[in-house]
Amino acid sequence: MKQFFLFLAAFWCLLTVAAPKHEVRAVWLTTFGGLDWPKTKANTEAGRKAQQQELCEILDRLQQDGINAIYLQTRIRGAVIYPSAIEPWDGALTGRYDMHPGYDPLQFAIDECHKRGMECHAWVVAIPAFKIQDARALGRKSLIYTHPKLLYKHNGSYYLDPSLPGTADYLESICREIAGNYDIDGIHFDYIRYPEKTARARQDWRRDNITRIVRQLYGAIKEEKPWIRVSCSPVGKYRDVSRYSARGWNAYHAVYQDAVLWMKEGIMDMISPMMYFRGNNFFPFAADWQEQSHGKIIAPGLGIYFLDPREKDWNLDEVTRELQFIRQMGMGGAAYFRTRFLLNNVKGLETWIRNYYYTTPALMPPLQSTGSNPTSAKRTPRYVLYASDTYPVDTDNPENIVRIFWGKPTYNMLAARLFGKHMAITTLDDYGNESAPVDITR
Repeated sequence: MKQFFLFLAAFWCLLTVAAPKHEVRAVWLTTFGGLDWPKTKANTEAGRKAQQQELCEILDRLQQDGINAIYLQTRIRGAVIYPSAIEPWDGALTGRYDMHPGYDPLQFAIDECHKRGMECHAWVVAIPAFKIQDARALGRKSLIYTHPKLLYKHNGSYYLDPSLPGTADYLESICREIAGNYDIDGIHFDYIRYPEKTARARQDWRRDNITRIVRQLYGAIKEEKPWIRVSCSPVGKYRDVSRYSARGWNAYHAVYQDAVLWMKEGIMDMISPMMYFRGNNFFPFAADWQEQSHGKIIAPGLGIYFLDPREKDWNLDEVTRELQFIRQMGMGGAAYFRTRFLLNNVKGLETWIRNYYYTTPALMPPLQSTGSNPTSAKRTPRYVLYASDTYPVDTDNPENIVRIFWGKPTYNMLAARLFGKHMAITTLDDYGNESAPVDITR
């Protein structure tokens, strides 16, 4: 049975599936230690400009690759990359904790993503705090000073204790700060779980603790701005499946995440499970997520770093077959861990997705309305510009998408007219639902 499923998955991957109009095409952009960004430090005006230019160049490449969503690591481990009243600045920006870089990197990233028609999601590392030896280096805003009773030690690091009600309250304050102060498109939770090798007793209680946190954070974010897409990256295998065993490492039993329950209850809009596997450790578990999605978006996270010869030296087809499978199964898209390995074009992956997989632009899938009333102003309006040789313009065909705009369209429409194109424009509401097209050819 196992061999048959792997054969069937490989067969499906040979089938050509046209690129859909709506698809998640995300990357994790890691700021921890400057792994993806920044390489330069913002200690001087020249350093700030270089740091900003570095991000712009990364986003330019990702736009060319067809990426439409950035998971930007915003809260790292007890420190952040924006001016916070709650937590200190992370050292990735300047080389020192609690040092202002001279600008607001989160606001800058949001603006630059939107200029390129891409969504920016604040990637929040939830439960881990910091290494024990770094606790006081973060300064007076460190959790070790502000909320020491919420912390416990595990394996050389401090963690927030999921069993304490104050942990959910503390994380809620961070989420409200981000959601309330920024036109962020999503908040993406990482490590919203117990750490590995936690005691095996009271498993249901531990899962209930994590679910309680998720429920509280989801409600708080939606109260601020109901259009913010709430997502997370659970461990890549939910539970053992009849097709294959997780071999003891799964979200439900190993780290007490019940992400299927979160989707069923409606307290998670989208998940990008960390499916950094191949073969039978990928295909049956991807199918399992999709089968239990309860109508939510599943965009598997792919471990493209394993293509690197210094990692596991996978062949390119290990990833391309997974991408073909994702589309064939009708899943919501994919996310890539992480940015540097895509832009380094390891094993030719960037070339492949640009030339063969993301051959047309794609909009993010619309988000289901929660029916909540936001406490803040409406979003900046968004538009989609289409052009084609035929009239009327077929706006269902992603090949006709020219560009996505945040704010008033500034694209040089005259140039398209000079080439005899028919043109149409639509608007996207706060949740990504598209209006009927308006002809703007004349």
